[in-house]
Amino acid sequence: MTYQSPISPGVSWYEASVSARPEYPALYGDRTCDVAIIGGGFTGLSAATHLAKAGTNVVLLEAHRFGDGASGRNGGQMGTGQRRGVEELEDQLGFERAKALFDLAEEAKHHLLAFAAENGIEIDYRPGQLSVVHKRRYIEGYRAHAEIMAERYGYPHLSFMDREETAERLGSGYFHAGLRDTGTGHINPMRLVVGTARVAADNGAHLFEKSEVSGIARDGGRIRVSTARGTVTADRVLVAVNAYGSEKLEPVSASHVMPIRSFIGATVPLDGRLAQKIIPGGEAVDDSRFVVRYFRRFGENRLLFGGREAYTADHPADISHHIRRQIAEIYPELADIKITHAWGGSVGITLPRLPFVRDVMPGVTVVGGYSGHGVMLSNFSGRLYAEAVTGNRDRLNLFRELVVPAFPGGRRFRRPLLTLALTWYSLLDRI
Repeated sequence: MTYQSPISPGVSWYEASVSARPEYPALYGDRTCDVAIIGGGFTGLSAATHLAKAGTNVVLLEAHRFGDGASGRNGGQMGTGQRRGVEELEDQLGFERAKALFDLAEEAKHHLLAFAAENGIEIDYRPGQLSVVHKRRYIEGYRAHAEIMAERYGYPHLSFMDREETAERLGSGYFHAGLRDTGTGHINPMRLVVGTARVAADNGAHLFEKSEVSGIARDGGRIRVSTARGTVTADRVLVAVNAYGSEKLEPVSASHVMPIRSFIGATVPLDGRLAQKIIPGGEAVDDSRFVVRYFRRFGENRLLFGGREAYTADHPADISHHIRRQIAEIYPELADIKITHAWGGSVGITLPRLPFVRDVMPGVTVVGGYSGHGVMLSNFSGRLYAEAVTGNRDRLNLFRELVVPAFPGGRRFRRPLLTLALTWYSLLDRI
C-alpha cells in the first residue's frame, strides 16, 4: 500500500518513482545531545549529515516522514543565483554583497551535485534550464540580464533566445523569448531526500520520523525540545521546518516565512513524436509570471507541470483539472492528456524572496524561506549551519544580515492578505 502524506494532497510521482522509502523510528523517551534539529527536509537532513560527520551528537525530529514536505514534492529545478535577480540585489545591497550572495548560490549548486556523487545518491540529474518570457515588455530585460551575468558576475552560461529559438527548444510558440542556462539543471528531489537521510544515519545521526515537536524552551543552560512521547535536551537547536512552521512552535519564523500552495501534475509518458517535439533538449522550464509556472520532461518522458494558480484546490482531481488547463495553453495537443499523479505542497516564501536566518533565542537558530530556490539553497544552508556549529566559519551571516521584514497584517490578517496579493498578481500575469 502506498503511503500518502497527511499534510499534502495526492501521491507524488517522485514517491512512486522510489521503490521504497526507508522508515525511521519515532522518538520514545528522553535523550540528550549536542544539537537537536526540528524538520527532516533538505536543510535539516543536510545539517544532520555534516554535523554527524564532524563528530557532533545530533538528533533530528520530523513530524511526518522524510520527503512529505516541500523537499520531497517540489519542482526539482535548481535555478541559478538567489530568487531575486542580481540587478535588484545590486540596487538594494551594492555589488559586493550581491556578488557574495550569487557566489554562495553557485557554490550551493556545485555542492549538491558533488555531495550526491560522493555519497552514491542517484538524483537523476539532467542539465539545462530555460527561463521564458510570457510578456513582450520583458524581452529586453532578459536580454540585458544575460549580458550582466557574463560581464559583471562571471557567469557565461546564459544565452538569449529569440522567439524562433524559444519555440524550437520548447516545442511551442506560446512564449516570446527566453534565456537558456547551461550551468544548472534539475533532479528528482525525493531521491535526494532519501539518500541524504541514509548518509546522515550512516554517519551516526539519530533520525526520528512521526515525532512532531510541540514546544521549545530553555531549561537552565540548555534547550528542551518536547514531543508527545519524549524530549530531547540539547546545547543548540536548529529549526528547519520552513513552510510547515506554526505560531505555537516558533512565532518569529512563522511571521516571516509564509506558506503558499504549489501543485504539480505528472502526465502519462509522451509517445515518441511528442517526446521528440516537447523540450527536445531535456531542459527544465520556468516562466516570467510572478505566480511562476514550471515544467519539464522527466522520468519516462512524462511532462511534470507545476503552477500555483490552483492554490485553493484540495483534492488531486481538482489539481489535475487546473494543471491540464495550464498545459493546454502551451501545448494544445496535450489538452486531453491523462495525468497519472497530481500532488500539492507548501513552499516557504518571504516578502523580499530571500532566505530567512535568525537566532530567535540563545542557541536556537531558524533557517528557511527559500522562496522557490530551496533545492540547492536549503541543502547548502544545512551545511553552512554545521560549519558554524563546528567552529569553522559562519557564512550563514550572509543570510542573517539580510533585511527580511515580517508579513503585514499580524497573526490574524497576514494569511488573507497574502492570498489577496497572490490573486492580484495572478490577475496581472494574465493581463
